[in-house]
Amino acid sequence: MGKIKTPKRNQTSQRDPYERRLSANNIFKMKTILGQHILKNPGVAQAIVDKADLKQSDIVLEVGPGTGNLTVKILEKVRKVIAVELDPRMAAEVTKRVMGKPEQRKLDVMIGDVIKRELPYFDVCISNTPYQISSPLVFKLLALSPAPRVCILMFQREFALRLTARPGDALYCRLSVNAQMWSKITHILKVGRNNFKPPPAVESSVVRLEPKNPRPDISYDEWDGLLRIVFVRKNRTIRAEFAGEKVMMMIERNYRTWCAQNDIALDEGDAGEKATEGADESPLGEPILDDDDDPMILSEDEEQVERGIIEELTEYGSEAEEWDGIMDVDEIEGVRDYLANTSPSKPPPPKSKFNTKRKERGKVALLVREKVRRVLEDKTQLADKRARVCDQGDFLKLLWAFNKEGIHFC
Repeated sequence: MGKIKTPKRNQTSQRDPYERRLSANNIFKMKTILGQHILKNPGVAQAIVDKADLKQSDIVLEVGPGTGNLTVKILEKVRKVIAVELDPRMAAEVTKRVMGKPEQRKLDVMIGDVIKRELPYFDVCISNTPYQISSPLVFKLLALSPAPRVCILMFQREFALRLTARPGDALYCRLSVNAQMWSKITHILKVGRNNFKPPPAVESSVVRLEPKNPRPDISYDEWDGLLRIVFVRKNRTIRAEFAGEKVMMMIERNYRTWCAQNDIALDEGDAGEKATEGADESPLGEPILDDDDDPMILSEDEEQVERGIIEELTEYGSEAEEWDGIMDVDEIEGVRDYLANTSPSKPPPPKSKFNTKRKERGKVALLVREKVRRVLEDKTQLADKRARVCDQGDFLKLLWAFNKEGIHFC
Protein backbone atom coordinates (compact mmCIF):
# COMPACT_ATOMS: atom_id res chain seq x y z
CA MET A 1 0.00 0.00 0.00
CA GLY A 2 1.41 3.31 -1.06
CA LYS A 3 2.30 6.04 1.35
CA ILE A 4 -0.10 8.94 1.64
CA LYS A 5 1.50 12.17 0.52
CA THR A 6 1.05 15.04 2.89
CA PRO A 7 1.85 18.65 1.90
CA LYS A 8 4.88 20.17 3.52
CA ARG A 9 4.26 22.71 6.22
CA ASN A 10 6.23 25.54 4.56
CA GLN A 11 5.14 24.77 0.99
CA THR A 12 3.98 27.90 -0.87
CA SER A 13 0.69 27.93 -2.74
CA GLN A 14 0.79 27.42 -6.49
CA ARG A 15 0.19 30.84 -8.05
CA ASP A 16 0.81 32.33 -11.42
CA PRO A 17 4.17 34.18 -11.29
CA TYR A 18 2.75 36.90 -13.52
CA GLU A 19 -0.07 37.44 -11.03
CA ARG A 20 2.46 37.62 -8.16
CA ARG A 21 4.44 40.22 -10.06
CA LEU A 22 1.31 42.32 -10.63
CA SER A 23 0.40 42.20 -6.95
CA ALA A 24 3.94 43.19 -6.00
CA ASN A 25 3.65 46.27 -8.22
CA ASN A 26 0.42 47.47 -6.62
CA ILE A 27 1.68 50.74 -5.15
CA PHE A 28 -1.70 52.07 -4.05
CA LYS A 29 -5.24 50.88 -3.62
CA MET A 30 -7.87 51.81 -6.20
CA LYS A 31 -10.53 54.25 -5.03
CA THR A 32 -13.69 52.65 -6.37
CA ILE A 33 -15.68 55.52 -4.86
CA LEU A 34 -14.12 57.67 -7.61
CA GLY A 35 -14.97 55.09 -10.25
CA GLN A 36 -11.39 53.80 -10.55
CA HIS A 37 -11.76 50.56 -12.49
CA ILE A 38 -8.68 50.18 -14.70
CA LEU A 39 -9.20 48.68 -18.16
CA LYS A 40 -6.68 45.84 -18.26
CA ASN A 41 -7.61 44.10 -21.53
CA PRO A 42 -5.34 45.45 -24.31
CA GLY A 43 -7.69 44.09 -26.98
CA VAL A 44 -10.60 46.19 -25.72
CA ALA A 45 -8.36 49.26 -25.46
CA GLN A 46 -7.22 48.80 -29.06
CA ALA A 47 -10.81 48.35 -30.26
CA ILE A 48 -11.85 51.63 -28.61
CA VAL A 49 -8.98 53.50 -30.31
CA ASP A 50 -9.85 51.96 -33.70
CA LYS A 51 -13.53 52.99 -33.41
CA ALA A 52 -12.49 56.64 -32.96
CA ASP A 53 -11.02 56.93 -36.51
CA LEU A 54 -8.17 59.09 -35.24
CA LYS A 55 -6.02 61.30 -37.46
CA GLN A 56 -2.41 62.33 -37.04
CA SER A 57 -3.47 65.97 -36.57
CA ASP A 58 -6.08 65.28 -33.88
CA ILE A 59 -6.08 66.58 -30.32
CA VAL A 60 -7.72 64.02 -28.04
CA LEU A 61 -9.30 64.61 -24.63
CA GLU A 62 -9.14 61.56 -22.36
CA VAL A 63 -11.23 61.64 -19.20
CA GLY A 64 -9.89 59.42 -16.40
CA PRO A 65 -6.69 57.98 -17.94
CA GLY A 66 -5.97 55.84 -14.88
CA THR A 67 -2.59 54.14 -15.23
CA GLY A 68 -2.39 54.92 -18.94
CA ASN A 69 -3.31 51.62 -20.62
CA LEU A 70 -5.56 53.44 -23.08
CA THR A 71 -3.45 56.60 -23.17
CA VAL A 72 -0.33 54.98 -24.65
CA LYS A 73 -2.38 53.51 -27.53
CA ILE A 74 -3.92 56.91 -28.30
CA LEU A 75 -0.52 58.65 -28.25
CA GLU A 76 0.68 56.44 -31.09
CA LYS A 77 -1.88 57.89 -33.51
CA VAL A 78 -2.46 61.58 -32.66
CA ARG A 79 -0.66 64.88 -32.29
CA LYS A 80 -1.58 65.54 -28.65
CA VAL A 81 -3.47 63.97 -25.74
CA ILE A 82 -5.03 66.05 -22.94
CA ALA A 83 -5.63 63.73 -19.97
CA VAL A 84 -7.90 65.01 -17.18
CA GLU A 85 -7.47 63.09 -13.92
CA LEU A 86 -9.00 63.80 -10.51
CA ASP A 87 -6.61 61.62 -8.48
CA PRO A 88 -3.04 63.04 -8.29
CA ARG A 89 -1.66 59.53 -7.77
CA MET A 90 -3.06 58.39 -11.10
CA ALA A 91 -1.82 61.55 -12.80
CA ALA A 92 1.72 60.79 -11.57
CA GLU A 93 1.40 57.18 -12.73
CA VAL A 94 0.37 58.04 -16.30
CA THR A 95 3.11 60.68 -16.48
CA LYS A 96 5.68 58.12 -15.34
CA ARG A 97 4.41 55.74 -18.04
CA VAL A 98 5.74 57.93 -20.88
CA MET A 99 8.64 59.61 -19.11
CA GLY A 100 11.78 59.63 -21.26
CA LYS A 101 9.89 58.51 -24.39
CA PRO A 102 8.99 60.49 -27.54
CA GLU A 103 5.32 60.40 -26.46
CA GLN A 104 6.10 62.48 -23.38
CA ARG A 105 6.01 65.75 -25.28
CA LYS A 106 2.56 64.88 -26.70
CA LEU A 107 0.94 64.27 -23.30
CA ASP A 108 -0.60 67.06 -21.23
CA VAL A 109 -1.97 65.95 -17.85
CA MET A 110 -4.55 68.17 -16.13
CA ILE A 111 -5.44 67.46 -12.49
CA GLY A 112 -8.99 68.34 -11.48
CA ASP A 113 -12.69 67.67 -11.97
CA VAL A 114 -13.54 67.54 -15.67
CA ILE A 115 -17.11 68.69 -14.96
CA LYS A 116 -16.10 71.86 -13.11
CA ARG A 117 -13.12 73.11 -15.07
CA GLU A 118 -12.85 74.82 -18.43
CA LEU A 119 -11.70 72.51 -21.21
CA PRO A 120 -9.34 73.51 -24.03
CA TYR A 121 -10.12 72.83 -27.67
CA PHE A 122 -10.02 69.19 -28.79
CA ASP A 123 -11.20 67.16 -31.77
CA VAL A 124 -12.04 63.79 -30.21
CA CYS A 125 -12.97 62.64 -26.70
CA ILE A 126 -12.16 59.11 -25.51
CA SER A 127 -13.08 58.09 -21.99
CA ASN A 128 -13.34 55.12 -19.67
CA THR A 129 -15.88 57.21 -17.81
CA PRO A 130 -16.31 57.08 -14.03
CA TYR A 131 -19.93 55.99 -13.76
CA GLN A 132 -21.01 58.70 -11.31
CA ILE A 133 -20.29 61.51 -13.81
CA SER A 134 -21.81 59.83 -16.88
CA SER A 135 -24.78 62.15 -17.40
CA PRO A 136 -22.97 65.45 -16.54
CA LEU A 137 -20.12 64.51 -18.88
CA VAL A 138 -22.44 63.77 -21.80
CA PHE A 139 -24.21 67.12 -21.60
CA LYS A 140 -21.00 69.04 -20.95
CA LEU A 141 -19.56 67.60 -24.16
CA LEU A 142 -22.75 68.35 -26.12
CA ALA A 143 -22.79 71.96 -24.85
CA LEU A 144 -19.23 72.71 -26.01
CA SER A 145 -18.70 75.17 -28.82
CA PRO A 146 -17.12 74.19 -31.10
CA ALA A 147 -18.33 70.67 -30.49
CA PRO A 148 -15.90 67.72 -30.82
CA ARG A 149 -16.04 65.66 -34.00
CA VAL A 150 -16.76 62.40 -32.19
CA CYS A 151 -16.78 60.99 -28.65
CA ILE A 152 -16.06 57.36 -27.78
CA LEU A 153 -17.33 56.84 -24.24
CA MET A 154 -17.55 53.80 -21.99
CA PHE A 155 -20.55 53.72 -19.64
CA GLN A 156 -22.46 51.38 -17.41
CA ARG A 157 -24.53 49.05 -19.63
CA GLU A 158 -27.92 50.36 -18.48
CA PHE A 159 -26.89 53.99 -18.96
CA ALA A 160 -25.65 53.23 -22.48
CA LEU A 161 -28.95 51.52 -23.31
CA ARG A 162 -30.86 54.57 -22.05
CA LEU A 163 -28.82 56.80 -24.34
CA THR A 164 -29.71 54.67 -27.38
CA ALA A 165 -33.33 53.81 -26.43
CA ARG A 166 -36.13 54.54 -28.93
CA PRO A 167 -39.76 55.57 -28.33
CA GLY A 168 -41.68 52.68 -26.81
CA ASP A 169 -38.62 51.00 -25.27
CA ALA A 170 -38.69 50.26 -21.55
CA LEU A 171 -35.58 52.42 -20.94
CA TYR A 172 -36.78 55.36 -23.06
CA CYS A 173 -36.59 58.49 -20.87
CA ARG A 174 -35.74 62.19 -20.79
CA LEU A 175 -32.04 61.35 -21.12
CA SER A 176 -32.74 59.49 -24.37
CA VAL A 177 -34.65 62.39 -25.96
CA ASN A 178 -32.18 65.04 -24.81
CA ALA A 179 -29.05 63.21 -25.95
CA GLN A 180 -30.52 62.15 -29.31
CA MET A 181 -31.76 65.69 -29.97
CA TRP A 182 -28.24 67.09 -29.96
CA SER A 183 -26.23 64.12 -31.27
CA LYS A 184 -26.25 60.82 -33.13
CA ILE A 185 -25.58 57.93 -30.73
CA THR A 186 -24.55 54.38 -31.66
CA HIS A 187 -23.87 51.38 -29.43
CA ILE A 188 -20.61 49.85 -30.69
CA LEU A 189 -19.13 47.48 -28.10
CA LYS A 190 -20.02 45.43 -25.01
CA VAL A 191 -17.35 45.10 -22.31
CA GLY A 192 -17.56 42.46 -19.56
CA ARG A 193 -16.80 43.29 -15.96
CA ASN A 194 -13.78 40.95 -15.90
CA ASN A 195 -11.91 43.28 -18.28
CA PHE A 196 -11.38 45.73 -15.42
CA LYS A 197 -9.31 45.76 -12.27
CA PRO A 198 -10.91 45.80 -9.78
CA PRO A 199 -14.04 44.42 -11.50
CA PRO A 200 -17.10 46.69 -11.20
CA ALA A 201 -20.44 45.35 -10.06
CA VAL A 202 -22.07 45.91 -13.48
CA GLU A 203 -21.38 45.27 -17.15
CA SER A 204 -20.20 48.10 -19.42
CA SER A 205 -20.78 49.30 -22.98
CA VAL A 206 -19.00 51.64 -25.38
CA VAL A 207 -21.04 54.16 -27.36
CA ARG A 208 -20.12 56.47 -30.23
CA LEU A 209 -21.54 59.98 -29.84
CA GLU A 210 -21.39 62.41 -32.77
CA PRO A 211 -22.70 65.93 -32.01
CA LYS A 212 -24.96 67.32 -34.72
CA ASN A 213 -23.40 70.01 -36.87
CA PRO A 214 -25.02 72.50 -37.17
CA ARG A 215 -26.74 72.32 -33.80
CA PRO A 216 -30.58 72.38 -33.72
CA ASP A 217 -31.79 75.97 -33.58
CA ILE A 218 -33.78 75.72 -30.35
CA SER A 219 -33.13 76.76 -26.77
CA TYR A 220 -31.79 73.90 -24.67
CA ASP A 221 -33.37 75.34 -21.51
CA GLU A 222 -36.79 75.52 -23.21
CA TRP A 223 -36.44 72.00 -24.59
CA ASP A 224 -35.29 70.50 -21.31
CA GLY A 225 -37.96 72.39 -19.34
CA LEU A 226 -40.71 70.83 -21.46
CA LEU A 227 -39.21 67.34 -21.14
CA ARG A 228 -38.94 67.69 -17.36
CA ILE A 229 -42.72 68.17 -17.19
CA VAL A 230 -43.84 65.40 -19.56
CA PHE A 231 -41.38 62.82 -18.18
CA VAL A 232 -42.26 63.22 -14.49
CA ARG A 233 -44.34 60.07 -15.00
CA LYS A 234 -43.68 58.86 -18.51
CA ASN A 235 -46.63 56.40 -18.45
CA ARG A 236 -49.18 59.12 -17.65
CA THR A 237 -50.91 61.13 -20.33
CA ILE A 238 -49.46 64.52 -21.21
CA ARG A 239 -52.75 66.12 -20.15
CA ALA A 240 -52.30 64.71 -16.63
CA GLU A 241 -48.70 65.93 -16.45
CA PHE A 242 -49.79 69.52 -17.21
CA ALA A 243 -52.75 69.34 -14.79
CA GLY A 244 -50.57 69.61 -11.68
CA GLU A 245 -51.07 72.76 -9.63
CA LYS A 246 -47.34 73.47 -9.33
CA VAL A 247 -46.84 73.05 -13.07
CA MET A 248 -49.65 75.50 -13.83
CA MET A 249 -48.27 78.01 -11.35
CA MET A 250 -44.87 77.83 -13.02
CA ILE A 251 -46.39 78.26 -16.49
CA GLU A 252 -48.49 81.22 -15.30
CA ARG A 253 -45.42 82.86 -13.78
CA ASN A 254 -43.48 82.43 -17.03
CA TYR A 255 -46.42 83.75 -19.05
CA ARG A 256 -46.57 86.90 -16.91
CA THR A 257 -42.84 87.41 -17.47
CA TRP A 258 -43.24 86.98 -21.24
CA CYS A 259 -46.13 89.47 -21.32
CA ALA A 260 -44.08 92.01 -19.34
CA GLN A 261 -41.15 91.65 -21.76
CA ASN A 262 -43.45 92.16 -24.77
CA ASP A 263 -45.54 95.02 -23.29
CA ILE A 264 -48.74 92.99 -23.26
CA ALA A 265 -51.31 94.19 -20.73
CA LEU A 266 -53.00 91.58 -18.54
CA ASP A 267 -56.40 91.79 -16.86
CA GLU A 268 -55.61 91.05 -13.22
CA GLY A 269 -59.27 91.06 -12.18
CA ASP A 270 -61.03 88.24 -10.38
CA ALA A 271 -62.56 85.57 -12.56
CA GLY A 272 -65.71 85.56 -10.40
CA GLU A 273 -65.65 81.90 -9.39
CA LYS A 274 -67.28 81.37 -6.01
CA ALA A 275 -67.02 78.57 -3.49
CA THR A 276 -68.80 75.40 -4.54
CA GLU A 277 -69.57 72.33 -2.49
CA GLY A 278 -68.16 68.89 -3.19
CA ALA A 279 -65.03 67.64 -4.89
CA ASP A 280 -63.79 70.04 -7.52
CA GLU A 281 -61.52 69.87 -10.51
CA SER A 282 -59.78 72.40 -12.71
CA PRO A 283 -60.52 72.76 -16.44
CA LEU A 284 -57.65 70.31 -17.09
CA GLY A 285 -59.12 67.74 -14.68
CA GLU A 286 -56.72 67.88 -11.72
CA PRO A 287 -58.01 67.74 -8.11
CA ILE A 288 -57.71 70.95 -6.11
CA LEU A 289 -55.92 70.38 -2.82
CA ASP A 290 -57.23 71.60 0.56
CA ASP A 291 -56.79 75.20 1.63
CA ASP A 292 -56.49 76.15 5.31
CA ASP A 293 -59.81 76.85 7.00
CA ASP A 294 -60.61 80.56 7.12
CA PRO A 295 -60.53 81.67 10.80
CA MET A 296 -63.14 84.36 10.00
CA ILE A 297 -65.79 81.75 8.99
CA LEU A 298 -68.00 80.48 11.82
CA SER A 299 -69.96 77.26 12.02
CA GLU A 300 -73.77 77.26 12.39
CA ASP A 301 -73.59 76.60 16.16
CA GLU A 302 -71.11 79.42 16.65
CA GLU A 303 -73.31 81.80 14.63
CA GLN A 304 -76.32 81.02 16.85
CA VAL A 305 -74.27 81.67 20.00
CA GLU A 306 -72.98 84.92 18.52
CA ARG A 307 -76.49 86.11 17.65
CA GLY A 308 -77.62 85.39 21.22
CA ILE A 309 -74.72 87.37 22.67
CA ILE A 310 -75.41 90.28 20.34
CA GLU A 311 -79.04 90.35 21.46
CA GLU A 312 -77.92 90.41 25.10
CA LEU A 313 -75.47 93.22 24.40
CA THR A 314 -78.12 95.33 22.68
CA GLU A 315 -80.87 94.68 25.23
CA TYR A 316 -79.40 97.10 27.84
CA GLY A 317 -78.19 100.70 27.59
CA SER A 318 -79.50 103.87 26.07
CA GLU A 319 -78.35 102.88 22.56
CA ALA A 320 -80.27 99.60 22.49
CA GLU A 321 -83.30 101.01 20.63
CA GLU A 322 -81.11 102.74 18.06
CA TRP A 323 -78.79 99.82 17.27
CA ASP A 324 -78.76 99.20 13.49
CA GLY A 325 -77.16 95.77 13.44
CA ILE A 326 -73.58 97.02 13.00
CA MET A 327 -71.08 96.31 15.77
CA ASP A 328 -67.76 97.98 16.41
CA VAL A 329 -64.61 96.06 15.64
CA ASP A 330 -63.70 95.87 19.34
CA GLU A 331 -67.09 94.36 20.15
CA ILE A 332 -66.77 91.74 17.40
CA GLU A 333 -63.29 90.78 18.57
CA GLY A 334 -64.62 90.45 22.13
CA VAL A 335 -67.39 88.17 20.93
CA ARG A 336 -64.87 86.02 19.05
CA ASP A 337 -62.65 85.75 22.13
CA TYR A 338 -65.68 84.73 24.17
CA LEU A 339 -66.63 82.11 21.58
CA ALA A 340 -63.12 80.72 21.59
CA ASN A 341 -63.35 80.13 25.35
CA THR A 342 -66.98 78.94 25.62
CA SER A 343 -67.73 76.99 22.46
CA PRO A 344 -67.31 73.22 22.87
CA SER A 345 -64.03 71.96 21.46
CA LYS A 346 -64.43 69.87 18.33
CA PRO A 347 -61.77 67.65 16.80
CA PRO A 348 -60.28 69.09 13.62
CA PRO A 349 -61.97 67.78 10.47
CA PRO A 350 -60.00 65.08 8.67
CA LYS A 351 -58.05 66.36 5.71
CA SER A 352 -59.46 65.25 2.42
CA LYS A 353 -57.66 64.73 -0.86
CA PHE A 354 -60.16 67.08 -2.48
CA ASN A 355 -61.17 70.57 -1.51
CA THR A 356 -64.72 71.44 -0.48
CA LYS A 357 -64.30 75.11 -1.41
CA ARG A 358 -63.05 76.20 -4.77
CA LYS A 359 -60.39 78.86 -4.54
CA GLU A 360 -61.17 81.92 -6.61
CA ARG A 361 -58.84 82.18 -9.56
CA GLY A 362 -57.78 85.27 -11.41
CA LYS A 363 -58.44 85.83 -15.08
CA VAL A 364 -54.77 85.30 -15.95
CA ALA A 365 -54.74 81.83 -14.40
CA LEU A 366 -57.86 80.81 -16.32
CA LEU A 367 -56.42 82.29 -19.51
CA VAL A 368 -53.25 80.23 -19.13
CA ARG A 369 -55.24 77.06 -18.45
CA GLU A 370 -57.29 77.64 -21.55
CA LYS A 371 -54.14 78.16 -23.63
CA VAL A 372 -52.68 74.88 -22.33
CA ARG A 373 -55.93 73.06 -23.09
CA ARG A 374 -56.06 74.52 -26.60
CA VAL A 375 -52.46 73.47 -27.33
CA LEU A 376 -52.87 69.92 -26.03
CA GLU A 377 -56.32 69.16 -27.46
CA ASP A 378 -56.81 71.34 -30.54
CA LYS A 379 -53.41 72.24 -31.99
CA THR A 380 -51.27 69.17 -31.32
CA GLN A 381 -53.87 66.55 -30.30
CA LEU A 382 -51.29 65.06 -27.91
CA ALA A 383 -53.37 65.39 -24.72
CA ASP A 384 -54.06 61.67 -24.41
CA LYS A 385 -50.66 60.49 -25.63
CA ARG A 386 -47.93 59.31 -23.26
CA ALA A 387 -44.38 60.60 -23.23
CA ARG A 388 -42.87 57.10 -23.46
CA VAL A 389 -44.21 56.70 -27.02
CA CYS A 390 -43.60 60.26 -28.28
CA ASP A 391 -40.66 60.96 -30.58
CA GLN A 392 -38.65 64.12 -31.21
CA GLY A 393 -41.17 65.35 -33.76
CA ASP A 394 -44.00 65.22 -31.22
CA PHE A 395 -42.03 67.14 -28.60
CA LEU A 396 -40.89 69.74 -31.15
CA LYS A 397 -44.50 70.24 -32.28
CA LEU A 398 -45.59 70.62 -28.67
CA LEU A 399 -42.85 73.15 -27.87
CA TRP A 400 -43.59 75.18 -31.02
CA ALA A 401 -47.33 75.34 -30.24
CA PHE A 402 -46.70 76.45 -26.66
CA ASN A 403 -44.27 79.15 -27.76
CA LYS A 404 -46.81 80.47 -30.29
CA GLU A 405 -49.25 80.94 -27.40
CA GLY A 406 -46.62 82.81 -25.38
CA ILE A 407 -45.99 79.91 -22.97
CA HIS A 408 -42.35 79.18 -22.18
CA PHE A 409 -40.56 76.75 -19.87
CA CYS A 410 -37.48 78.65 -18.72
